[in-house]
Amino acid sequence: MTSRDNKQTWILYAGLLVLFWGVWGAFSSQPTERYGYPDEMIYVIWAFTMLVPAAVALRRERFDRRPIAALYGLAAGLTGAGGQLLLFQALSDGPAYLIFPVVSLSPVITVLMAVALLRERIGKLAVIGVIAALIAIVLISIPAGAGGSVSTGSWLLLAVLICVAWGAQAFFMRKAALAGVNDATTFGWMTISGLLLVPVAVLMMGGLPDAPWQAPALTAGTQILNAVGALFLVMALSRGKASVVAPITNALAPVLTIVLSLMVYQTLPTVWATIGIVLALGGSTLMVYADEKREEIPEALEPSTPAADS
Repeated sequence: MTSRDNKQTWILYAGLLVLFWGVWGAFSSQPTERYGYPDEMIYVIWAFTMLVPAAVALRRERFDRRPIAALYGLAAGLTGAGGQLLLFQALSDGPAYLIFPVVSLSPVITVLMAVALLRERIGKLAVIGVIAALIAIVLISIPAGAGGSVSTGSWLLLAVLICVAWGAQAFFMRKAALAGVNDATTFGWMTISGLLLVPVAVLMMGGLPDAPWQAPALTAGTQILNAVGALFLVMALSRGKASVVAPITNALAPVLTIVLSLMVYQTLPTVWATIGIVLALGGSTLMVYADEKREEIPEALEPSTPAADS
């Protein structure tokens, strides 16, 4: 696949990611709300649902057995899955209305790493779009009724670590693509990473819970959306700039979740979330427009970058 094709198709996969993660976000809380299903058990089921898109992807592409593929694949998987387990611990120690805005800044880490280490260049319009998207992510992450004083503690350190881990995860996905690792291999290693941490999740909740069959069934139904969305993230990052893909997807997926929640649960967004929606849509539009304008620049004038093996 040519560089030009990559630039054109990252938008498609980013859009599919937003669709799957947006729908998943709207219904992901149902197992806990309906049956009191533990978050750690939701993680366990999510790890196993990753096997489905991994199997489909590996039917189309061979598994890359090079050490560099394992290095970047495991790095992406462990930072993502490890961050999820840290989030459970943080939420048990601190307030969600402070933790989620901190964690939501993870695209900042991705952008900084992409610009500094991958030498990605983004124009002025794209920079404005990135800033708007990042502000939107934080505003959307502020829950309704947030307020009150709270003391800092271990939860703040954990929130910062999660932010760094999830920001680095997107960087490692992009780095794997630039090293010529195909999407299926990267996602395969991410699946292995998630399964490796399943025993940790079981230990965190003190054993398997006693729950009706509807709880794991509903969890599997929602988490398969999460797993497929993760595959689309890998595919988008192998074709587009990490400094653009990460802010766009992290901003637009919650927007779709809010819209679906409004339609299904008739839950109105907060004032902050409404402002965030406007910024997310505006910032994402600017970034896509800037990328398309860059596409019009003759390739002879473009700086050479390693081609992704898609």
